[in-house]
Amino acid sequence: MHLPRASREVFLSETPEMAKFSQALDQMLGELGGVFARLAPESPGILIRELEAAPRIFGCAAGRSGFILRGFLMRLMHLGLTVYVVGETITPRLQPGDLLIVMSGSGETAQPREILRRAKAHGARTLALTACLDSSIGREAHVTVHIPGTTKLTLAQEPASAQCPGSLFEQATFLLLEAAVLFLYEQRLGGDHDEMLARHANLE
Repeated sequence: MHLPRASREVFLSETPEMAKFSQALDQMLGELGGVFARLAPESPGILIRELEAAPRIFGCAAGRSGFILRGFLMRLMHLGLTVYVVGETITPRLQPGDLLIVMSGSGETAQPREILRRAKAHGARTLALTACLDSSIGREAHVTVHIPGTTKLTLAQEPASAQCPGSLFEQATFLLLEAAVLFLYEQRLGGDHDEMLARHANLE
């Protein structure tokens, strides 16, 4: 996977520094292509079905994963779904049948792991986004979407990556969630730009 030459020339000159930058982009795109080539074919369908079936959706993740999951929940709100971030003061009580999404590359991040266990105890449905199927979160969630990227644990079964630990998992998960948003945008709103913007924040 490579950026088209014409696109790269718009912002990359032929200096040695920019050539290295271009190589870094190609490296990232190639690694992401490898992750999606290994993604289970049923994973997108599982994610969409869980989202569409949930009366309300809660999300919990830490660190960089937390930023990615928050961005996804924001988009679901723009699409008209009822969503909350665990830990916010305005987040209501979890009810049986609600969906909790947790995102953790290692599957062992303390807060999402414990929140998942509490959610299950309260009768909620749980969905994990993780790079490690054989982890506490991967094993204990009702449904697990395996995203075979890299984690900070750098486990033996992880794909090779030149990037910082965890980056490949985070990038791949972001793109998978963005694809889910695009699918739902067409499915629920028919690609209606104005309807989506009607829910966008105007106090910015």
